[in-house]
Amino acid sequence: MVDAVLIYSMSVSVDGFIADRGGAFGWSAPGEEQFRFHLEQTRELGGHLCGRRLYQTMLPWETDPSLRDNELGAAFADVWCAIPKVVFSRTLASVQGNARLAEGSVAEEAAAALDATDKDVSIGGAGLAAAAIELGLVDELRMFRNPVVVGGGTPFLPPVTDDVRLDLVETRTFGSRVIYERYRRARDGSD
Repeated sequence: MVDAVLIYSMSVSVDGFIADRGGAFGWSAPGEEQFRFHLEQTRELGGHLCGRRLYQTMLPWETDPSLRDNELGAAFADVWCAIPKVVFSRTLASVQGNARLAEGSVAEEAAAALDATDKDVSIGGAGLAAAAIELGLVDELRMFRNPVVVGGGTPFLPPVTDDVRLDLVETRTFGSRVIYERYRRARDGSD
């Protein structure tokens, strides 16, 4: 049995940003083929750690009935609602749905989430993921590289002081020309 891993997965521009200079990310809206792929990946998760902004972006999947107007949307909402979520926020007093506010550090909450399931756990939100990457907690990076250059904004990855060696374990090109890249942290002792 393979141990569960912590995954950071986001849509990115060719130049490595998850949102443009104005904070917009409409260019990353998935087509149906990619959305089905997201659904399958989300079904494989046993938990999700997220920052406040990502939590608020995804909250409509738990609260807005209009997102269930079609079969695919309803399926994703069902899967998303079932995943236990830990929200890291300095400003929220409470959260909704199958979520709770983080009480521990990123390392403590990641370890607890992984211990609570035999499935993989995802982490999202650029700042939160950056903290986890800096601590060496992220085992896999999954990028949906969109065919657009935005020239600045919120970077997918933080600056690092040491190289982080990765193994490319999967790629896929969608009909929309979005390229999925899945990297696993190299564990050969060289990182």
